[in-house]
Amino acid sequence: MAGKRHIRITDDVFINSEVSFGPLAGGVEGFGIAVALMVHLPGSDKSVAEELVHAAHQVCPYSNATRGNIDVALSVA
Repeated sequence: MAGKRHIRITDDVFINSEVSFGPLAGGVEGFGIAVALMVHLPGSDKSVAEELVHAAHQVCPYSNATRGNIDVALSVA
């Protein structure tokens, strides 16, 4: 997404991820998965980084495959 928008990012980008499993909300029987992704884009303006992360989430094949089935929390450090 950065390349498409002609935004340069550094090579030291990294992502901390946490995956959790637990009961489904609302008294529904069964268990679900939740993911929290903390994206580090050193040298990037935070608002631009947040925009890139959310845009990437919309086109990511993993996000598209799991959307609506896995709770995802995105944040930028």
